[in-house]
Amino acid sequence: MWSSVLAVLQRDLKLVSRQGGEWLNPISFFIMVITLFPLAISATPAKLAVMAGGVVWIAALLSVLLSMDSLFRQDYDDGSLEQLLVSPAPLPLVVLAKVLAHWLQTGACLTLLTPIAGLLLHMPNSAMWTLMLTLLLGTPTLSLVSAIGAALTVSLKRGGVLIPLLTLPLHIPVLIFATAAVQASLNGLAVDGYLALLAAFLVLALTLTPLAVAAALRLAVGG
Repeated sequence: MWSSVLAVLQRDLKLVSRQGGEWLNPISFFIMVITLFPLAISATPAKLAVMAGGVVWIAALLSVLLSMDSLFRQDYDDGSLEQLLVSPAPLPLVVLAKVLAHWLQTGACLTLLTPIAGLLLHMPNSAMWTLMLTLLLGTPTLSLVSAIGAALTVSLKRGGVLIPLLTLPLHIPVLIFATAAVQASLNGLAVDGYLALLAAFLVLALTLTPLAVAAALRLAVGG
């Protein structure tokens, strides 16, 4: 069972490496938003530092949503999704493996880019570390929840447009508490409560979303 799950994870990572620079699209979008924001709003360091948490998180959320349509699309088009449904490994574990592969190419990279984003937005070091922690806890939740929308729309030709509409309301609590944690850090307040809530959201997503995605995939392939 676990060998099958590991094989799915390795397969998805290999497919990403063979797709050239396509996996860089969400990261490029993230960097473009962070770079252009000071030009469009204000270049004043004090103002940028106050808005930095919200800017980075909105850019990260949009970047994750931008890449979600490809999560199951290729498997559906080439018929391998049907093979995954009948494989000996439990489908929720297969879903977790695929989401983990997606997070490694998007959410993990966005988290590692946080210091660069913080420097561009003049964030103090203390708030920058808090921002990294919120992304580390929050981006897996974004990927897990967005996977539900990707599974529901995988059989539609332009289903990627519907993913944000279906899942954006579920992302709002993560966005609110993550940006609140960064703001509290900027004001010198404790952030433990916000981080605990983000961790709770992640545990809830790990528990429930694989089951929901598995059911949506079975529905998508007609069985």
